[in-house]
Amino acid sequence: MTIEEIKNLQAKIGTKVDGLWGPKSKAAVGSYLRSKAPKVIPWPHTSQKSLKAFYGDPWDNEPIIMVDAPDWLRLYNEDQPIQFITCHKKVAKSLLRALESAYEAAPNVVKKYYGCHVDRRMRGGHQPSLHAYGAAIDLDAGTNRNMQLWPHSATMPIEVMEAFASEGWLCAGAIWGRDAMHFQATQW
Repeated sequence: MTIEEIKNLQAKIGTKVDGLWGPKSKAAVGSYLRSKAPKVIPWPHTSQKSLKAFYGDPWDNEPIIMVDAPDWLRLYNEDQPIQFITCHKKVAKSLLRALESAYEAAPNVVKKYYGCHVDRRMRGGHQPSLHAYGAAIDLDAGTNRNMQLWPHSATMPIEVMEAFASEGWLCAGAIWGRDAMHFQATQW
């Protein structure tokens, strides 16, 4: 984001408007997004014990469903249209609501779908990824990669984060400061 875009973001989240993104801005965006979330976040904590208790075994594809991508939601993966989204049945309705709201705000970002359910481990680790549970989604990975700092070089719009936060999903870019493409149905 440009300095002017960061200033606009700072004004929106209610922190000092100076174009510099540091700990105070990061804390402010976290508070701002939490204010958009349900009072009780319906998702589990990120410990493997909590995730398994809520979602089941990550390698069991029984609870993974294929949800038809609605006609209004034109998702693409490497220029190929996506007909359905594979995700955990417990997140399906919430995910579609978040995508609908995010699509209204930023269709060019949301239509760049990079996957939801993927049987894999966390990067650099041995634990299952939230994608293995079917409880995470990546959008617009081309400009919001894992190690890109948000909002400096990653450009995920705050409106997309608001859409996911309103469903209680963790928005990695704002909360972790990187991996802005990633949203997951877990506690913050």
